[in-house]
Amino acid sequence: MKGEFIWHHHEQEDELFLVTKGKLKMEFRDKTVELNPGEMIIVPRGIEHRPVAEEEVELLLFEPASTLNTGNVENERTVKELRKI
Repeated sequence: MKGEFIWHHHEQEDELFLVTKGKLKMEFRDKTVELNPGEMIIVPRGIEHRPVAEEEVELLLFEPASTLNTGNVENERTVKELRKI
């Protein structure tokens, strides 16, 4: 990931972000949490957030397979059909 994602939240799902390479900023409306390699954050359902990576970051994202990547927002970045690997 690189750049700013959109502000969004997930009604039913928590999300876990684990940074494996680079730095990730998780912005919330009232604070920003910076994550380095080996660090993780859980974003609880219903909490508005925006992931930001000033430089490319590699991360693992754990969430139910049915979770829309843009949560409550549908736009050109929304992925409705996930690729299986």
